Amino acid sequence: MLAHGPYGPEAFLPRLAGRLSLESANGLRVESASATGAMAFHAAVLALESGRFERALVVAAEKMTDRPTSVITKELSASLHTSEVATGATMPALAALVVSQYLDRYHLPATVVDRATVHAREMAARNPYAHFQKPVTLEEVGASRPVSLPLRLLHCSAISDGATAVVLERGKGPATVLGLGQGFDAFRVVDRPDLSTFTATRLAARQAYEAAHLTRKELEVLEVHDAFSPFGMIHLEDLGICGPGEGPSWFEKGWTSLEGRLPVNPSGGVIGRGHPVAASGLCEIAEVALQLRGEAEKHAVHRRPKVGLAHAISGIGSHNFVTILGREAS
Repeated sequence: MLAHGPYGPEAFLPRLAGRLSLESANGLRVESASATGAMAFHAAVLALESGRFERALVVAAEKMTDRPTSVITKELSASLHTSEVATGATMPALAALVVSQYLDRYHLPATVVDRATVHAREMAARNPYAHFQKPVTLEEVGASRPVSLPLRLLHCSAISDGATAVVLERGKGPATVLGLGQGFDAFRVVDRPDLSTFTATRLAARQAYEAAHLTRKELEVLEVHDAFSPFGMIHLEDLGICGPGEGPSWFEKGWTSLEGRLPVNPSGGVIGRGHPVAASGLCEIAEVALQLRGEAEKHAVHRRPKVGLAHAISGIGSHNFVTILGREAS
């Protein structure tokens, strides 16, 4: 969990334990920037697998809208390398470098990324818990103000408040953990040999697929961490869903819609659902669980899935997580 009070980060864990009368329980607090929620979930799974515990409550929360944008920007920069921060780099600026490299490598126009934002907002409009409740058009995305070109305002996640809670217990059920994976990449973006891909996602996906004993062809719903909407296209490639440079065409052809070949971010994703940073990674896992359990209601995918994948990134993809869930599995 990550939460802030009037004097900075709060001791939220003992407050929650007291509120729920869980003073005799064991507790851990973890931190991994925007992947905090996913890390907390993975830690809970490992605790259950140890055999010491039968049940775990995972909570992730973030309150952001009570602070100025400049303060939020500075706090988010803490997940970047100090040398990058010292030169004035921000999260959007480094994300823009990644997107620019991706577009250049595959000779794509900047407008190709607008479709990912339109998709995210269409999905969010069906989700009553999403921050944004109205769709946007390609024209609106392209006309939004520049933030760090090629990224514009509607390509970037918003400052949001939010929280997610998940209860885990040993055994099998309608949303069972099949596989976990995590991977690292060079902390400094400049030290990465290729900015058009996230190595940490590829490593995490490989671990998760191997642990789950399945391939990407068996996935039926995805929740990927699109803190910047073009990242959603890159994530599809890194997860092995499509080939290099093919991510944009999946959005263009509608294959990522609720009725498509492989629904992506039915919750609206980070762009549409909102980005309460510490909670986002757990929300992605919870959304996949809702889809598997048949409880997603208006934003449910066309066919109730049997297997789904949730993906979270920390910083500019320096420490990424992949979680695979399935129905009625061992």
